[in-house]
Amino acid sequence: MELYTIFGNPVSHSKSPLIHNSVFQKYAPNKRFTKTLLIDGSKLREVYQQLRISGASVTVPHKEIAYKVCDEVRGIAKKIGAVNCIVTEKGKLVGYNTDVYGFLDSISEWSDIEKVLIIGAGGTARALTIGFLERDWDITIVNRSEKRLENFREFPIKLYSWKDFEIANYDLVVNVTSAGLNDDSLPMDREVLEKVFQNSRYAVDVIYKDTPFLQLAKEIGLKVKDGSMMLIYQGVLANQLFTNNQIEKEKILKAMLEVYE
Repeated sequence: MELYTIFGNPVSHSKSPLIHNSVFQKYAPNKRFTKTLLIDGSKLREVYQQLRISGASVTVPHKEIAYKVCDEVRGIAKKIGAVNCIVTEKGKLVGYNTDVYGFLDSISEWSDIEKVLIIGAGGTARALTIGFLERDWDITIVNRSEKRLENFREFPIKLYSWKDFEIANYDLVVNVTSAGLNDDSLPMDREVLEKVFQNSRYAVDVIYKDTPFLQLAKEIGLKVKDGSMMLIYQGVLANQLFTNNQIEKEKILKAMLEVYE
């Protein structure tokens, strides 16, 4: 039996075992996916080896540590500096990041995107910025404080704090803050957000549920998505790595959607 797990803190809410086991049960019965609460991220490599697992998903707050403990990092994860998927190859820990392309796959039907506004300036914003720049999208980031914007000065994008934000027309607005996760808050002043939406077409919240941000966007007439499909699509890409690309992407997606919905 090959074992896989997800490392996180918290991790009890994770749907990763559900979606990955749906694929393993159908197409790879010798594999099984579990969840592991990892409080001390510095012990990730040690625990990984103790569990004798063949691979792992990594969620908050351990993605940056995972990047550091891998023997090799491949693909866009090298630019982002964060790993959310690890596989064992010839005794080495190899790290990948499937979050960005999972997000892009989840909005693939919106094929006419050129201008994007990202609300928030944390790790997810950085990852999406790198992925969006690969598509030559025009990116603007707005954040409550100016301090976190310093981490984005290296990129050819527009940066604003709430104080100096200048609203423009956007194809896509993405909320990467935690506003609305456990309350009814919005990621920025309602009046300003309404004006943003009136000049936009699509909205995505990376939180896995219908949030006040998305509710307001729908009221104004935007097409919207929550983060659940991003979770599914990044999981599809991770599962391909776990199964060494032996299962067709469409079969993985179908199995995951059947149990998630």
